[in-house]
Amino acid sequence: MPLIESQPDALARTYARSLFELVNASGGRGAIETVLGQLEDILELARQNAHFSEFLASRVVPAAQRSESLQRIFSNRADPLVVNFLRVLNDKGRLSHLHAIVASFDALAQEMFGRIEVDVFTAEPLTSEGLSAIKNKLAACLGKDIVLHPYTDGSMIGGVKFRIGDQLVDASIATQLRHMRDTLDGPGASRLRARAKDVLGG
Repeated sequence: MPLIESQPDALARTYARSLFELVNASGGRGAIETVLGQLEDILELARQNAHFSEFLASRVVPAAQRSESLQRIFSNRADPLVVNFLRVLNDKGRLSHLHAIVASFDALAQEMFGRIEVDVFTAEPLTSEGLSAIKNKLAACLGKDIVLHPYTDGSMIGGVKFRIGDQLVDASIATQLRHMRDTLDGPGASRLRARAKDVLGG
C-alpha cells in the first residue's frame, strides 16, 4: 500500500503542530523552511519511487526494522528533527499519512510567513499577465502574499476555479450554467418563464 494522498484532518494537524512548534523553538523561520523543504523532498521521492512509497506505508515491514532503515537513509541527509519525526510516525503507525501531515505543516508555515497558497484551474494555460492579475486580485481580497499554482483542467468550458486549503471556489462557466439550470428547474421557474415571454413579446 503506497502513501495516502489525503486532505489534512485533525490527527494530521495535531502531528504537524507538534513538529512545527518544536522546529520553531529550535531555529525559527529558517529552521521551519529547511524542515518543510526536506519533508517535501521526501514526499517527492515517494511519488517518483513506488518501492520507497511502499516501504514507508507497508504494514508488512516490521516497525523496528523500518525505524533502523529510516535512520540509515536520512541520518546524514536530513535534519535530526526530520529523522526523529519520521521515526515517531513510524512507531505510531502513522507514516502512511505523511502527505496530510506535511500539508498541515506547510499551512502552518504559510500562515506564520503571511503567505497563502492557492491552486488556480483554467480551461487554457494562463499568460504571465493573467497570472499576475489573478495574484494581485487575490492578494487584495485576502490581505496576504499569494503563492499561486496554475493548473489546466481540460474538462472546464471556461472561467476559473480556486482551491485555497481544503476549500474549492468554483467560478467556472459549467458551474454557472448548472446553477442557472437549477434555478430554471426550481420554484421560480414559472416567474422566469413569464418574464422571458414579456421580454420576447410572447
